[in-house]
Amino acid sequence: MRPAAQTTQQRGGIDSGRDFLHLAAILETQLLWPDEAAAQASAERLASALLPAPDAVIELHGPLGAGKTTFVRLLLRVLGVAGRIKSPSYAVMEPYDLPAGGTASHFDFYRFGDPREWEDAGFRDVFAAPGLKLCEWPEKAAGQLPPADLQLFIDLLPDDTRRVRAVGSARLVEALA
Repeated sequence: MRPAAQTTQQRGGIDSGRDFLHLAAILETQLLWPDEAAAQASAERLASALLPAPDAVIELHGPLGAGKTTFVRLLLRVLGVAGRIKSPSYAVMEPYDLPAGGTASHFDFYRFGDPREWEDAGFRDVFAAPGLKLCEWPEKAAGQLPPADLQLFIDLLPDDTRRVRAVGSARLVEALA
């Protein structure tokens, strides 16, 4: 017999109103971004899977200069964000209203020295609410973040091509493939 779905609140964690049965359908794929146009095409495909109401946690992993912030900017542009899209390196979080409705929050945890800073900053409420959460350097908030719907591992190759490993829910990974 299959166990009943539980929200994270029922399990004692963050309740985003979603159950996590979809995590059983985890896929993985590899992508190459030889240039920004290839990353743009991936952002467009991912946005189409997220719309009409983006509600997902997306983690971006990779070294400095790998293209994490660039990909977030491309994705937010495709989702209709106009104006300046800032890196949240110093503010830690930059919120955006999405024209089709909903919100996107861009996090950069690079400067976190202790994962508990996540809690101290009040991000529990942000992650509990619906919306798109884009997290750079999620390992710096280890143990505090809810499970990711999609993880992008970006490696910078010697020729400036990006090799991307996408791991997550079937719906999002298939959109990227």
